[in-house]
Amino acid sequence: MTSGYFCATPGAFPVLSALSRQIPYNIRMDLLTREELKSLSGMRPGLCVSLFLPTHRAGKEILQDPIRLKNLLRQAEANLTAKGVRRARARELLMPALHLVQRKTFWSYQADGLALFLSSGFFRYLRLPLQFQELVVVTDRFHVKPLLPLFLSDGQFFVLALSQKNVRLFEGTRYKISEVDLEGAPRSLHDVLKYDQVEQHLQAHTRTGGPQGKRAAIFHGQGEGEEDAKKKLGEFFRQVDKGLQALLGDRRLPLVLAAVEYLIPLYRAASGCKCLLEEGIVGNPETLTPDELHAAGWNIVRKHFDAEQLGAKGQYREASRTQKASSRITEVLPAAFHGRVDCMFVAVGEQQWGAFDPEESAVTVHDERQPGDEDLLDLAAVQTILHSGRVYALPPAEVPDGASIAATFRY
Repeated sequence: MTSGYFCATPGAFPVLSALSRQIPYNIRMDLLTREELKSLSGMRPGLCVSLFLPTHRAGKEILQDPIRLKNLLRQAEANLTAKGVRRARARELLMPALHLVQRKTFWSYQADGLALFLSSGFFRYLRLPLQFQELVVVTDRFHVKPLLPLFLSDGQFFVLALSQKNVRLFEGTRYKISEVDLEGAPRSLHDVLKYDQVEQHLQAHTRTGGPQGKRAAIFHGQGEGEEDAKKKLGEFFRQVDKGLQALLGDRRLPLVLAAVEYLIPLYRAASGCKCLLEEGIVGNPETLTPDELHAAGWNIVRKHFDAEQLGAKGQYREASRTQKASSRITEVLPAAFHGRVDCMFVAVGEQQWGAFDPEESAVTVHDERQPGDEDLLDLAAVQTILHSGRVYALPPAEVPDGASIAATFRY
């Protein structure tokens, strides 16, 4: 799963054949950082087009995905012209996405959902593990609401699968798991370290013992072979960890390690990742399917999430006795905009329509949606995420104080 981006000056797309030569499509990770989300959500000159559609990884449905995108582009063109954009200019703006429609190989490497963002001189697409509904939004800024599940604090996690032949990274939710291209990190222990020799040496110094018959690696004495094996593996794992942390950026999501038992403490010693959980998946991950890795990983992180959410609710109860918590949108939204929200609980499936004036920190709430209104609950969640706060999307009955939104403040 990858993403691509393209920036150019207006008028850079005269004809499709020239476009195919000009666009330097860069393959990037599909992992979206808060900084990138903030960039997408900012104001841009002119109109912004946001497109979302479900995609397929295999099967005959793949043939329908480019058709769906083409239909969405027709709708986007109609929306642009309805807002006063000349048809020729609208088609020029949408041309980079139209180019994707004709790239057969592009549709053979999809995730669960495709998001595209186009404005004057800007184009980005993201292949993500999210099952989007088909949607076209044309307004003065990009529509980022469908991306928010990637940043919620109650279900996203990673599994790092280490084996002799392969190093793989998976991004998971409570529902599914998807492999992520771990670009920039070593991929094979065997190729990088001639691992056959190292493994034989390690196994020769591994005994069965300890609780429940677990195997423990033993490095005894000061022999050159033992120390050399440790140094090589340590350096290899440091390289893997460096690439991993560069890829994850500021996404502080729990990471589960899957590996044979004697590699787990060696990787932990080499890793500086603060999100690496104590409990791991013990065994050769190459013998496990992605679904099996997902089930094992979710069993581990579910306990982590439950404990974290329970603790957050306890903090809210304590803070609600002071001025450092609120369940009123008129207080929570300005606090979120100014980066004061530390933790937010928001009700899934509920909306609160209204308007927000950032300069005056004024919130206007309406019982019914009016022209120009936006969902204030979603706006508060976006602002909390952009300022590195935690957001829990919960069933309405589980939000503290029986409200649609509740938050604790940093100050």
